[in-house]
Amino acid sequence: MNSTLQAVLASQDNDHTSHTQDFERATGIPWNQPVPADYLGGRRLSVVIPAYNVDYCMTAVLDALDAQTYGRQFEVIVIDDASTDTTSKIIATHPAVTAGIRLPGRRGAATARNLGTVMAQGETVLYLDADMVLPPNTVADLAARATDHAVLTGFRHNLPHGAAPPAAGPDLAADHRVTWRPPVNRPLLYSGITLHEPIDGRPLDHTRDFRDLGHGRFYYDWDLPRMVVTALLAVPRAIVLDIGGFDGEFGRIGWGMEDTYLGACLIAAGLLVVPLRQAVGFHLDPPDAAQQWRHKLAAWPATLQRYRDLLKAPAPSGQATALTASMNTLLHSCEVLR
Repeated sequence: MNSTLQAVLASQDNDHTSHTQDFERATGIPWNQPVPADYLGGRRLSVVIPAYNVDYCMTAVLDALDAQTYGRQFEVIVIDDASTDTTSKIIATHPAVTAGIRLPGRRGAATARNLGTVMAQGETVLYLDADMVLPPNTVADLAARATDHAVLTGFRHNLPHGAAPPAAGPDLAADHRVTWRPPVNRPLLYSGITLHEPIDGRPLDHTRDFRDLGHGRFYYDWDLPRMVVTALLAVPRAIVLDIGGFDGEFGRIGWGMEDTYLGACLIAAGLLVVPLRQAVGFHLDPPDAAQQWRHKLAAWPATLQRYRDLLKAPAPSGQATALTASMNTLLHSCEVLR
């Protein structure tokens, strides 16, 4: 009988020291320093963006991709999850978009990402949220460091709707995985533990860039799969296909945990989770951000329970053929925007 996903996670280390050192020796570039402008190295990369009712920010996100300094061409695949605003029109006309597809009905971001992954031609898939504006060097930095063995995590700096971006650019410390102020005297959402005193949480620093989260270990409410956030994430396409991609059931239940489950499966497949401190984008909040958060958090208990159930199942593998077939069937029912 195959080991459960949880058991496999407990056996996986995350000491990525040799991985980052290999890059530095080969290029002469420090791991957390940007590559030069018009850098030509790295792997073929496909950006995959799921989009739903994001016309308030979609143009800015695509403009930022059009302005990337990476010296190699990369494709941008945008999957419109049956938006009801003008998102599809932006996708259809923006020059940064290589391929734009509109789903026939709401399927959720997990299915949208799966479709984009099957369509992608690059060795590496860069998952990007449709509300993430990237500084010009970001794609090059991720492509330069991408391998078959690493999950490369970027970070996000939330901007309230209508706020002007700071002139200095996005701030790494704005991400909760970097600076964390947990509530006290009530159970934390993920682990369920209760803290009775305020703490100065520094997950990234205190875990030595996630190295100390191997073997299923926790830093309070954080473990290694939870550090995998698809707002800005570069992964080897072949491994994503092999594990069956994202679990679409999360999108049907509600918000949350689909990227954590993807992270768990990638870690179980032997990949290292390696952060890039210079890969930080601006997350542009929608006009109704507070209302959306309330709606998302209402679904959290159900998606968390789904994740816990999946941890008890075998670690997935050998799913590429089935995933590709199902997504190709879905593609035949979609509208081609670009």
